[in-house]
Amino acid sequence: MRCPACQYNGTRVLDSRPSHEGRSIRRRRECESCSNRFTTFEMVEEVPLIVVKKDGTRQEFSRDKILRGLIRACEKRPVPLETLEQIVNEVERELRGKGKNEVNSEDVGELVMERLALIDDVAYVRFASVYRQFKDINVFIKELTELMNKG
Repeated sequence: MRCPACQYNGTRVLDSRPSHEGRSIRRRRECESCSNRFTTFEMVEEVPLIVVKKDGTRQEFSRDKILRGLIRACEKRPVPLETLEQIVNEVERELRGKGKNEVNSEDVGELVMERLALIDDVAYVRFASVYRQFKDINVFIKELTELMNKG
């Protein structure tokens, strides 16, 4: 590892610990030449997961995009951010566990909605109304009826 201060190509590790929910390792290092201390992160390089949209376009899977949608759906609801991050982690883990490089956006949305329905009904309906793009009130009422019948 090269020192960011003096560019010397020799450092030693002072401390290592898991970071980002065990997805990476945080290392404290010290330069053997100038004694500068700095932090590095080591993580597994994952194969990109591509999401195929309804119109056929493709884009890289974005944890942040899902989290932003969940935060919007849970606005003014008693759902902690940690719970929403857990949903994103579970969805990503399940998608990557399928062993495919490409997934349909419908599959992503359904996985998110399955988990959100277990946590908060109002947030679920908000998310579903945007995700499923309810065309009229009858589709919305049908979704609410199905939700009430499950509960």
